Amino acid sequence: MRRGAAPPSRSELPVGAAWAWYLMPRPVFSGENRVALLRGGDELFPAMCRAFAQARHEIWLASYILHGDASVMQVVEALEAAARRGVRVRVVLDGFGSGHALEQLSARLISAGVALGVFRPLSRWTHWLQPSQLRRMHMKVCVVDGEAGFIGGINLIDDRFDINHGSTELPRLDFAVAVQGRVVPPMEQSVRAVWLRASFGQDWREEVRELLRGPNRLAQMQALLGQLRLSGWRHPAELSMRPVRAAFVVRDNLRQRRTIERAYTEAIRSARRRIWLVTPYFYPGGEFRRALIDAARRGVEVRLLLQGKIDYRLAALAARVLYEGLLRQGVRIHEYTPAFLHAKVAVVDDDWATVGSSNIDPLSLLLNLEANLIVDDAIFNARLSAELELAFAASRQVDPAEELTIRWPGRWGRWLGHALVIWLARLYLRVGGAGRHRY
Repeated sequence: MRRGAAPPSRSELPVGAAWAWYLMPRPVFSGENRVALLRGGDELFPAMCRAFAQARHEIWLASYILHGDASVMQVVEALEAAARRGVRVRVVLDGFGSGHALEQLSARLISAGVALGVFRPLSRWTHWLQPSQLRRMHMKVCVVDGEAGFIGGINLIDDRFDINHGSTELPRLDFAVAVQGRVVPPMEQSVRAVWLRASFGQDWREEVRELLRGPNRLAQMQALLGQLRLSGWRHPAELSMRPVRAAFVVRDNLRQRRTIERAYTEAIRSARRRIWLVTPYFYPGGEFRRALIDAARRGVEVRLLLQGKIDYRLAALAARVLYEGLLRQGVRIHEYTPAFLHAKVAVVDDDWATVGSSNIDPLSLLLNLEANLIVDDAIFNARLSAELELAFAASRQVDPAEELTIRWPGRWGRWLGHALVIWLARLYLRVGGAGRHRY
C-alpha cells in the first residue's frame, strides 16, 4: 500500500465536524492544506511578523519559552503593533519555561493591549510544592485570523542563544511548519483551550461563546479562504498552493493522552523502507522501542539523530543507556555535534512526516501538553528529508564497539546506569501523576 493511501486506522475529518478530530484517539487527516517547512527562528520569526502585520481580527499564540533577546523582540513588537491597531491578541506562556522573561515582558505586552495568560505560574514558593507543576505546557502553536498557522518545536528565543549555556556560534537545529487550510481551526481550538485554562476570568464569557460556536468555525474559515484566494491573497509564509493531507495531533490529559505516541508507533510499524527520527530527548517506553527494533529486524533503515552537544546530562544519560540494545538490533544512532539539537521531527518511507514539540521521552509522551503536525505528502517529506540528510552528514555516527567499551565500562556499569534512569523516570512520573508505565 502506498503511504499516501490512508489505512483504515487513519481517520478523515468530515466537512463541518469542527471538533471531530479531538474525539478520536488517533490522527484525523484532512485535505486541502498548504504547508511550508521553516528552519529555525531565522525563518520562522520573520514569517510570523508578516502574518501579524496582516492580521485583521485575532492572533492566538502559545509558547513554552518567550525570551527577551533582540531576534524575539521583533515578534514582540509585531504583536504589540497588532494589538494597538485593534487586533485581539491572546498569548499564553508556560510558567516555568518563560518564568525568566515574564517580569521583563509581561507589563510591556499588557500595556500594549496584549492579553497574557500564564500556564501554571511559579510566582510563589507554594507553587513549587504542587506535583501538578511537573505537567508543563510545551506546545508551540500560533494562529492568525484562523487562516495562517505556525507549529513546531521552535521556542521564541534566538537560535544562537541557550538559556543555560549562553551564546553559541552556530544556530540550534530546529524546525516549524507554516500551514493554511482545514487543519488550522483545530490548531486554534487547542490554543484557545489552553488560554481559557490559564486565563479563566479575563474574558471567559466571550471565550465560552466562541467555543459554543465551534461547529460553524470550520465552514466559516473555508468560505473566507475561498474569498481570499479569489482576491489573490497569499499566505504570509509564501506557501506552495498544492493541497496536501495533514493532521494536527496533541497530547493532553483528557481525550488525547497517547495520540502522538500512537501516531509514531503506527507509522513505525507500517514502515517498509526507512524511519528517520530526530529528537534531543530520547527515552521511549518498551512498546515504542520494540516497534523500532522490529522495523530494523525486517530490513527497514532505522536512523536516530540525538543530541551530541549536551544541554542536560541526565537526559543524555537516559538516551545512552538504551544505545546498546538498539545498536545490537541494527538501529543506527547519530549524535548531532555542530550545535544544540532541539528538533522533534521524523520521516517514514516517502510520504509520512511529522514536525512538532513532542520529544520521545516520558515528559512529552506522558505529562506535558504537546502539539505536532503530521503531513502525508511526498514533496514535504522530501523537503524535510533533504534537511535531515545534511544534519546526519554533520553528525557523528555511534560505533557499536566504541559505545560498548568506552561509554559504559563493564556489564555492571551499564546495568546500574539503566537501573538509575528507570528509577528516576518512574519516580518523576509517579509524582507527576502519570500512573504506572513500563520502561
